[in-house]
Amino acid sequence: MLLRAALTSFRRGETLAAQPVSATVDVSLKHLAAYNAVCGFGLRDALPLTYPHVLGFPLQMRLMSGAGFPFPLPGLVHVANRITQSRPLTLDEPLEITVSARDLRPHPQGTQVDVVTSVSGVWQGVSTYLRRTGGSSGQSDELRRPVGSAVWRVPADVGRRYGAASGDRNPIHLHPLSAKLFGFPRAIAHGMWTKARCVAALEGRLPEAVTVDVRFKKPLLIPGRVEFSATEDADGWEFAVWGKGPHLVGSTT
Repeated sequence: MLLRAALTSFRRGETLAAQPVSATVDVSLKHLAAYNAVCGFGLRDALPLTYPHVLGFPLQMRLMSGAGFPFPLPGLVHVANRITQSRPLTLDEPLEITVSARDLRPHPQGTQVDVVTSVSGVWQGVSTYLRRTGGSSGQSDELRRPVGSAVWRVPADVGRRYGAASGDRNPIHLHPLSAKLFGFPRAIAHGMWTKARCVAALEGRLPEAVTVDVRFKKPLLIPGRVEFSATEDADGWEFAVWGKGPHLVGSTT
């Protein structure tokens, strides 16, 4: 993929002073194939629902590491992601990507902010990040373990493979030793890999115009063994990934 537009600058401020950043991106078939392989998608002309998130990742990092963003990047926790598309994007169309920050708001454990990635007027991803400053997590969700419909064995190298495909090379995902430096017993899978793997499991069963909303729960230690569940009703799909506890819960509309 080729970034062809200059990135706008940031203005320092007390809250959300970070200005949107934009670029035009071309899809690389080689890059798309690597992403599809690690996430479980088939190779088609239509881009996987979650793929524009990784195309926008360089802009997301540029925004979040800039002076105008309210929090330092280290320590932010990705707690939720919602993707909405009005039609599938295709691999042969140049993609106009804009990333912005909005909705700074309190949370029982700190402060949340949304990083919004918009693509060509037809795709939007909203990633919610939490900056923990203490306090309690509030009332628990009281989640009930669903009946699994598939067992996934998540290999130890999935963090490195997804990191190479997505550009997200956070050391907590890459190796047990680097993950231990941040308090994890071993490496953990990327939340957006887990979401993409769920969407891939539903490939061909989702409408072209769709919203897929997930919450990231417990870290998924790798290698690992988890259960995927998915049930459909009149409103869409409810799905989840569980190990000893919930790693991800999501829905489609």
